[in-house]
Amino acid sequence: MNSRRLFFMCLFCNQNDLKIIYQNTFVYAIYDGFPVNPSHTLIITKRHVSNYFDLTIEEKQSIDEALMYMKSKLDKEFHPDGYNIGINNGEAAGQTIMHLHVHLIPRYHGDTPQPRGGVRGVIPGKMSY
Repeated sequence: MNSRRLFFMCLFCNQNDLKIIYQNTFVYAIYDGFPVNPSHTLIITKRHVSNYFDLTIEEKQSIDEALMYMKSKLDKEFHPDGYNIGINNGEAAGQTIMHLHVHLIPRYHGDTPQPRGGVRGVIPGKMSY
């Protein structure tokens, strides 16, 4: 499939179909359609780019700005006990939508029996150490 066709099929490129809860010059935020916890948020680049390492400095700064804004918003509305921040970068890392998005996942005491290891849990058996 050519990249031009992929661009037009991209779930995140048509912002008109999404309920945007925050945006700045380079990114926007929505609640995840398949949340792992209440208020699981996606920070999505406006430019169609799939790889974090291809972002401009301004796009990376905009992601950080959006993460801080959304953390403050979620703290006030949902009162989580912690957060995981993650990017699936490449098919081998579990990326299924080839448009860069950052997961901001609120964590709550008791949402998993043993949270120790956090993002290390992406590889079964490596979470506990």
